[in-house]
Amino acid sequence: MNSSELHIRRWVAVLVILAAVAGGVFLAIGVRNWSSGSVYGATKLPVTVAPAQPPVPLSDFANGFASVLKPALPAVVNIHSSKVVRQRNQGMPFFNDPLFQQFFGNQFGFGQQPQAEREESLGSGVILTSDGTIITNNHVIEGATDIKVSLSDKKEYTAKLVGTDKDSDIAVLKINATGLPTLPLGNSSTLKVGDLVFAVGDPFGVGETATMGIVSATGRGPNPEIGQIEQYQNFIQTDASINPGNSGGALIDLHGNLIGINTAILSGGSGGNIGIGFAIPIDMAHHVMDELIEHGKVIRGYLGLLPEDVTPALAQQFGLSQPTGALVSQVESNTPASRAGLKRGDIILKVDGKPISGMNDLRLTISNMAPGSTADLTIWRDNKTQDVKVTLATLQAQNAQNNQPENNETGTMSGVQVQTITPDMTQDLGIPNDTHGVVVTSVDPASQAAAAGLDRGVVIVEVNHQPVSNSREYHEAVAQADGRAVLLLVMPPNQDGATTYVVVQPASH
Repeated sequence: MNSSELHIRRWVAVLVILAAVAGGVFLAIGVRNWSSGSVYGATKLPVTVAPAQPPVPLSDFANGFASVLKPALPAVVNIHSSKVVRQRNQGMPFFNDPLFQQFFGNQFGFGQQPQAEREESLGSGVILTSDGTIITNNHVIEGATDIKVSLSDKKEYTAKLVGTDKDSDIAVLKINATGLPTLPLGNSSTLKVGDLVFAVGDPFGVGETATMGIVSATGRGPNPEIGQIEQYQNFIQTDASINPGNSGGALIDLHGNLIGINTAILSGGSGGNIGIGFAIPIDMAHHVMDELIEHGKVIRGYLGLLPEDVTPALAQQFGLSQPTGALVSQVESNTPASRAGLKRGDIILKVDGKPISGMNDLRLTISNMAPGSTADLTIWRDNKTQDVKVTLATLQAQNAQNNQPENNETGTMSGVQVQTITPDMTQDLGIPNDTHGVVVTSVDPASQAAAAGLDRGVVIVEVNHQPVSNSREYHEAVAQADGRAVLLLVMPPNQDGATTYVVVQPASH
């Protein structure tokens, strides 16, 4: 390469750098240190629950549905949340090119340290008390350090976070205001396919919008078409358009009562509405909200077994006249189910007299019951029904401190988040049901653990030859390493329980 070619290539590289930096000025959002997401506490005023009301004749709406929507629209708000994220400069590979490094080294700082940016999110929420209690989706505000609420009169408030429940995708916020418009709570359990409903939201802060449709289905749980959107899934399905930004908004009935919280759409890959939207029933959302206000978290009942749906073929094999109930495929040891004498092959037909349609129905029913309460089960065993009483335990206690991912470790295992394995997870991970340990929920790509090959979904069963059965034992074992290399015995997902050793070296190694 002659000197003139080298000179030209250097100038080309400089121009590329300047263009990239200039582009970053317009693309990156300035970072500020917000701290408005702290827990606020309980509400002051009770939520209004609408009394049972007779059907509304459609002849009352000869000129449209303005009488229903006019009082409801002001109770729906826009939610603008933001959080700081750190992103590596992966979109500019030429910064790591040897020729670039030869010319400039790392004087521009690209391709090395992650860059902090602010990520924005827009959604909707519903005012439930006149002093500012608001319900929305967890995914609208998840991880946010700054939450702003805009009302229909364009007033803006900084919201405090009362609590969130990721498993049901519900969050509760509080703003410091009085005399606000509210929506009364309806009864989602009485909804029928064909009932008229309205989806209301304020998706982009330009004002409330409303769409109309019918209830297409109720009790929609996980299935091949929908998938597992949330851990506790009992959706109202509607063809009322739920468009981007409407998450957390209101699904209301002909009386103007809140019957659901708009949550998701099935877009069929189009990215837009195709007439399949889902809302969390208000009966479920109200229960979660009350738990968050009273306890700061949702305390759920725990039975301690693995259920499955009863197919026609299984019903025939077990002597049932129709495929109903939840078949017990595994009973975990030392749990309420095992202490009550439940066995593999039992079919749970009813809980407290309520028919159980399948495993999702059983899971929802038990989770809504208070720990310590007694559940009266009607089961099918040996071709006849039997009654069994079970005293429920607390799901959080069984799943180790609410089963939330633990904070990042320090030292050698810095950048790794884990949580205790639960019976529900073993099936999802494709590992033996009796596995004890912690599952890796996230790994910082720049960490020593990532360099050693540790990845999300891997189960850690030993740390430095010490078995770990929960996150507490894991953290204690890692702390004993005191910055030295850590030997892990791990179980990768979907490998039939096969284990392997991984050594994570300290950063200074």
